[in-house]
Amino acid sequence: MLSVAALSPLSYAPTVAPMGARASVKMGFSDEFTVESKAWTSSEISDKAGLEELAGKLNPVVGFWDPLNIAESSPETIGWFRHAEIKHGRVAMAAFVGYCLQSNGVCFPWNLQAPIGGVGPMASLPTISFADISAAGGPADQWDALPTPAKLQILVVIGFMEMWSETSFALKADGQEHYVRGGKPGYFPALSRSDEAAFPHPVPLNLWDPFGFTKKMTPERREKALLAEVNNGRLAMIGIFGMISASKGLQVPGLDSVGIKPYAGEVMAPFTAADATLPFVSDMLKNIGSYGY
Repeated sequence: MLSVAALSPLSYAPTVAPMGARASVKMGFSDEFTVESKAWTSSEISDKAGLEELAGKLNPVVGFWDPLNIAESSPETIGWFRHAEIKHGRVAMAAFVGYCLQSNGVCFPWNLQAPIGGVGPMASLPTISFADISAAGGPADQWDALPTPAKLQILVVIGFMEMWSETSFALKADGQEHYVRGGKPGYFPALSRSDEAAFPHPVPLNLWDPFGFTKKMTPERREKALLAEVNNGRLAMIGIFGMISASKGLQVPGLDSVGIKPYAGEVMAPFTAADATLPFVSDMLKNIGSYGY
């Protein structure tokens, strides 16, 4: 969906601090602070005791629940799962907001594509406005209505963000490590920079907190916000899949009567027959029925 492109990675988890020591904690906000009474320690990202403590802070009613026994895994595996949850929660929050806006016809007031100059390959393109895309139906129909180049642009940007967040060179340039090597789950390297990792073209803003609104937060307020991010991400994951399920005609309590537009396409297929010029798309469409959805 279009809303998936609105990724907003935040930095959540602390760096590894020695057990029992006063923790000098980096929460991924480009500054460092010390928390004496509420120290985040290495156990919180590497062993069962730390995960149990974190679970109590996130939801004291539910508490620690680990049916897959993830807490019994290695520190690397725990880091991988924590990063996956944080990242998917952020995507889900962006998708949930985007789904609500797109379902209510909110769109940009300009054109998505238009002929340029009257000559060249762009001259024959039809004019397509964001309003035209919005009129296609619900968010999933709007994705299907996008021109193939627009879909590819979105997927390429998402792919770049994924690559950049996983690249050890970019992480080390920020003084960080990969999340399976003791680094912060959820950390996203800066985009605006002037060091050896700078881009050939200047990037004026970072993906996380581009205007620096969190710099004046107290450590206690910041810790509370980071815990809220995980809880909000979990709820958003349930919410976005609930809306998608309701659009496919499934019964979803609380969503069956809010007017979610039905979607007749395949929610798991990123391309349609309109994108058949792309490699492998025609074969994918022919075999969709055999995938079990």
